[in-house]
Amino acid sequence: MKGRPDLTHRMDVNKGLPATESRRDLHVWIIENLRMAPVPEKAYGNFFEEHCYIVLHVPQSLKATQGACSDLHYWAGKEAGAEAQDAAEAFVQQLQETLGGATVQHREAQGHESDCFRSYFRSGIIYRRGGLASALTHVETNLYNIQRLLHVQGRKHVSAAEVELSWSSFNKGDIFLLDLGKVMIQWNGPETSIPEKARGLALTCSLRDRERGGRAQIGVVDDEVEATDLMRIMEAVLGCRVGNVPATRPDKSVNQLQKASVRLYHVCEKDEDLVIQELATCPLTQDLLWEEDYYILDQGGFKIYVWQGRLSSLQEKKAAFSRALRFIQAKGYPTYTNVEVVNDGAESASFKQLFQSWSTKQRGNKNFGRLSKSIQVRPDVGKLQSQPELAAQLRMVDDASGKVEVWCIQDLGRQPVDPERHAQLCAGNCYLVLYTYQRMGHVQYILYLWRGHRATTRDVKALNCNAEELDLMYRGALVQEHVTMGSETPHFLAIFQGQLVVFQGHTGHDGKEQPAPATRLFHVQGTDSCNTRTVEVPARASALNSHDIFLLVTASICYLWFGKGCSGDQREMARTAVSAVSGENKETVLEGQEPPGFWEALGGLAPYPSNKRLPEDVSGFQPRLFECSSHMGHLVLTEMVFFSQEDLDKYDIMLLDTWQEIFLWLGEAASKWKKEAVDWGQEYLKTHPAGRSPATPIVVIKQGHEPPTFTGWFLAWDPYKWTNDQSYKEVVDGSLGAMPAICEITAVSTGFSRPAPSQLPPGSRLGRHDPDGQNGQERSQALVDGRVCSGGKRPSGLSVASAWEPLLHTPSLSPLSEQELNDFQLSRGPSNGGADPLTLQTLKGSQDGSGNELQPGPKAGDASTNSHHSSPRPTINGSLPRERLMHQAVEDLPEGVDPARKEFYLSDSDFQEIFGKSKEEFYSMAKWRQQQEKKQLGFF
Repeated sequence: MKGRPDLTHRMDVNKGLPATESRRDLHVWIIENLRMAPVPEKAYGNFFEEHCYIVLHVPQSLKATQGACSDLHYWAGKEAGAEAQDAAEAFVQQLQETLGGATVQHREAQGHESDCFRSYFRSGIIYRRGGLASALTHVETNLYNIQRLLHVQGRKHVSAAEVELSWSSFNKGDIFLLDLGKVMIQWNGPETSIPEKARGLALTCSLRDRERGGRAQIGVVDDEVEATDLMRIMEAVLGCRVGNVPATRPDKSVNQLQKASVRLYHVCEKDEDLVIQELATCPLTQDLLWEEDYYILDQGGFKIYVWQGRLSSLQEKKAAFSRALRFIQAKGYPTYTNVEVVNDGAESASFKQLFQSWSTKQRGNKNFGRLSKSIQVRPDVGKLQSQPELAAQLRMVDDASGKVEVWCIQDLGRQPVDPERHAQLCAGNCYLVLYTYQRMGHVQYILYLWRGHRATTRDVKALNCNAEELDLMYRGALVQEHVTMGSETPHFLAIFQGQLVVFQGHTGHDGKEQPAPATRLFHVQGTDSCNTRTVEVPARASALNSHDIFLLVTASICYLWFGKGCSGDQREMARTAVSAVSGENKETVLEGQEPPGFWEALGGLAPYPSNKRLPEDVSGFQPRLFECSSHMGHLVLTEMVFFSQEDLDKYDIMLLDTWQEIFLWLGEAASKWKKEAVDWGQEYLKTHPAGRSPATPIVVIKQGHEPPTFTGWFLAWDPYKWTNDQSYKEVVDGSLGAMPAICEITAVSTGFSRPAPSQLPPGSRLGRHDPDGQNGQERSQALVDGRVCSGGKRPSGLSVASAWEPLLHTPSLSPLSEQELNDFQLSRGPSNGGADPLTLQTLKGSQDGSGNELQPGPKAGDASTNSHHSSPRPTINGSLPRERLMHQAVEDLPEGVDPARKEFYLSDSDFQEIFGKSKEEFYSMAKWRQQQEKKQLGFF
C-alpha cells in the first residue's frame, strides 16, 4: 500500500504470538502505540471504537488434524486512525507468515463483522467509546460508578453499542440497556421478538457477571404500562420522555437472494495498474482456479473473497488486502465490506460452497485418500447406535431392520399399501413411508414424504397435509424427511433391501396401476442394499449406458442387459433387484452380444452413452449451521461457525447444510413455523450460488427428537440438555425474582415511592420511624444531598451512585433492618419489570467500585439463589483443602459451605488442576455443563 510508514522495526510479532500448545483457542490483541498488546480473557468481546484489534482463532478440536485452518482477523473501530489500521494489516501479514499458509485472513469493520468473527463471542460484542487511556483496563470488575446506555441489536449474534444517554436514542424495534452500575434495566422495544429479548437478556446477565461480579440487579421492561416502577427509574436518569418512541429502523439484513450472485475475476498488475478481468458467474467450478494465479470472488457486494494460488508470488500475497480494497472502491461498495483472504488448499467452508463441487483430491490433500477409503469399506451397522458420527456420515439411523408402513396419496387421502408391494412405487404418485425403530431403549420414528416426478401439485399438497395428520397422531414425534424420486437417501433405499422399483405410471382411484405397455425398460443402479434402485425409463436404445445394467421386459421374454463397464457387485445386486419385475423367464445379455429381438423391442439400434456416471464428490464440503429468519418475504441466514449444541435454542429455526441433505431443526417454541421452515429450506436450495439441486432431501426435526444422522454432525451431544430449560418468561418471572432491592436502591434518588402499608404482607414495615407509611408518600420527590429534584429529574452532574447514599444514611428515613429487608415485598407480582434478588450485603456494598467480597449469603435451596446466570456467593472466607470438599455428603461439609457450590471453596490452583480451567471459565459455561463436570469430579 502506497504511503504506509515502515512499521516493521517497531513490531515484535513473535513475542505476542501464543504458543501452539496453548489450550486456549482464541487470542485477542489490541494495537497500542503500534504494538500488539494482549487483551485479558475477561475482556474478550469488548472493543473500543478508536482502536484496532487482531483476533486469532485456532480450533483445538482440529489441532491434531493436518491441514486444519486457523482464522486471523484484524478489526478496525469506526474511529480508528489510518496509521493504526495500517499497523494492524502489517501485523496480520507477519502473523500469517509465522502461522503458515493454512490460515484464513479476514478484514472486519465495526458493526459489519463476519459471522465467523461474531461466533467467537457467544454472549455478544460490546462497542465501547473511548481510546487508549480507557482501553488500558478494558473491563474493571465491580465498577459501580457508571452510567451508560447500550443499544442492543442482533438475533443470534448480539452486539451492543454505547449511545447517547437520552430517550432520542430509543426505537421500537430494538433493545436498550440502561446500565447504572448496581442496577441494569433492559428495555425491550414493543416490536422485538421473544428470541431477541432472550438473547438481549443473556447479554445483560453476561455483563453483570463479568463486570459486576454478579452483584448487580437486573430489571426488565417488557410493557411500560405494567413496569411503572422501572420506568420511573429510567425517567429519573433520562428525563421525562416527550412524545412516542421512534419507529423501528429499517433492517439492513442481507437476504439469500442478494447472496446468490457470485462473480469470479482474474486479477493481475500491469504497469502498476490493477487489471481485473471477469471470468465466470454462477454456478462456478473449481477448475477455474489455477494455482499460479490470483483471483477475486465477489458475492453480490456482500463479501469479497481473495483466492491465492499456491504458486502465486509473495508480492501478490502481501498485496491481498490492498487489492481487495481497491476493488471495493472501484465497484463503489461500502468501505466496511467484509474481505476474506484464502490460500490454495486452505479454503474456508463458506468459500468452497460457492462452487458446484469441491474436491480435496484435486488439490492434492494427502488426507483425502485415507478418508475416502475408510468410507468405502462396508460399514459395521452394529456401531450406528453407539457412534452417531458414523450414522451421520453414512446417512443411516440404523441397519434398516425396523417396522415399515406405506401409504399412497389418493383422492387427497392416504391409502395403505399392501406389504407385498411396499417397494413398488409409481412416478405419478406421492407416498408416505413410516419407519419405526428403537434407539437406546426409546421408540423413534422417521416419516418419509416421497414425491414422484410426475406427481401433481394437488397430490403434493395432500402429501403434506396427511403427513401433518400423522404427526399429530404421534404427538409431534415424527422426523419428517422430504424425498424426491431419484434422490432417495441410503436409509430409505435400505429399508426396501435394495428392491425399490419405480414405475412410470400412477396408481388410480381403485389402487391399481395404469395398464402397462407391452415393452418396458428398467434402469438398475447400485452395488448394495443402501444405494440400489430400479427406475423405469423410456424403452429406446438411447437410454442405455455401457457402465450400467438394464432390464428389458417384453410380452414373451425379459432381457437382463449387462454393460461392459459394470462391476461384479452391480451384477450381483441387479439379479436380486429385478426379481419383482422380471419373473422367472429371464435371459442374461452382455453388451455387444445382443440377439436381434433385443434391438427390435427397443425400436432398433441407436447410439447411447458409454461414459461412467461418477458419484458426487462431497469430500471438500464441511457442514454449516445457520439460524433462519425472514425479512421482506425473503430468507435471511446467520451462520454459527464452529457450531455446537449450545447454538440450538428453543426459539430457533436452524438449518444444517451437510451438502447431501438439508436439516431444519425447530426449537420447542418454534414448532408452529414448520411449514415456513420447509419453504425456507427450498428457498435456500433455489437461491444457493452453487446451483444446488432442488431435489436435495430436506429433513424436518423437532427439539428433543433428533436422530443420530443429525446429532452426529455435532462434536458432542447431550440428550438431556433441555430437560430443565426455562422460557424467557420463566426467566424474567421466576429466575430474576421480585423488585424490592431495586426499589430500595432507587426509592430516594428517583422519587420512587414505597407502597402503602396496606399493600405489604403482615408484619412488614417501611421504616423504623415510619409506621404509618407517611414518609414514602411525602418524599415522592427525589432527595439528594439535601436538594429536592422535582419531576423525577436529578441535578446535573450528580451520579446515580452518589444518589443511592441517602437511602442508607438519611435520618428521617432510616434504613430497614436486615430482617425487614428480607420480609419486604411489593404486592404486585414480578411478571414485568422483575429484578433478581440480591443479599442485604450487596445493597449496602461499596458504591466506589472497590469490589469488597460478599459476606455470608443465602443457603442452598433458598429461593433467592434461583437467579439466571447467577454467580456463586461464598459463605466463608478463604479456601478449603480439596479433601474436605470432594465426594463429601452435605452433613460432612465444613460449617458455612454451600452444598450446591462446593467447588467454589477450592483454591484457584486446586480448581485449575481438578477442572482444567479457571473459575471464571467454569462459571461462564452453561449451567447444565457445569453440573455435568461437577458430577464427574465429585462436587455435585
